[in-house]
Amino acid sequence: MKLRKKRIVTAYAFLTIPMIFFIVVRFWPMIYSFWMSFTDWNLLSNAQKNFVGLANYQHIFTNETFIKSLCNTFAYVLVGVPITIILSLFIAILLNRIIKAQGLFRLIYLMPYITPIVAVSWVWRWIYQPLPTGILNNLLVSMGFEAQGFLNSTTQALISVVITTVWMNLGYCVVIFLAGLQTIPQNLIEAAKIDGANRRQSAMKITIPLLNPIVLFMIVMQSISFLRIFTQVYNMSSQGTGGPLNSTKTIVLYIYQKAFVDYDMGIASSASVVLFAIIMIITFLQFKFVKKDVGY
Repeated sequence: MKLRKKRIVTAYAFLTIPMIFFIVVRFWPMIYSFWMSFTDWNLLSNAQKNFVGLANYQHIFTNETFIKSLCNTFAYVLVGVPITIILSLFIAILLNRIIKAQGLFRLIYLMPYITPIVAVSWVWRWIYQPLPTGILNNLLVSMGFEAQGFLNSTTQALISVVITTVWMNLGYCVVIFLAGLQTIPQNLIEAAKIDGANRRQSAMKITIPLLNPIVLFMIVMQSISFLRIFTQVYNMSSQGTGGPLNSTKTIVLYIYQKAFVDYDMGIASSASVVLFAIIMIITFLQFKFVKKDVGY
């Protein structure tokens, strides 16, 4: 073989190994799960996988618990993503203006992200505990306010989990935005200053528009992250049920309970397909808007 053909064969040989891995570990389970969503397979009571058509999908879309978990999941996205993006962009702009100890500040903000989610969840669960254990309630009472229910309240539990998740994801977003800010040519900022623009005008007219591709990317990535939220809810809610009264339950937790508590693999697979479809739609929107924005 010629040298060019040898290089092509070598490249395909090296690509085959990860391709086999993705087919076995990723694609095949995904296809198998899609097929299971049309069966009534139960790990304990039914060894056979009987085809039931769309019965599982009809069940989940008429099930109050699934509808509640679906609404909760979208609530996590609609509340958590804007807070994460806006706050991390603001912090990144501030960090970009300092010179000394910038690496230290990056590390401080990144620490929650690289800390195991289970550990973070239990620390925040301890912070949210009622009196006399909870740090936050003790602080509120010392300042003259009433103690709050937080994770024990149906109206406060979801936002409490959102705050924890935002705190964990903030460091990753800050680092990405900071990297994007440092690619912006400084001569544009200096030219705007010469023309009389203040910091706010420079940020709104130059910095943020040039960060549009990164902003869109982070919105999609954080949306997927909040759509797949599980560990925080499982560890922060009482006995991992997504309570109180399913007020924090997400689709992923619903899938987990159906698959490994009720052993109803058919229902769990159908809910997984629904979640997969939602994530695919968001991913499609990501490619569409990012390509359009950068002019591909």
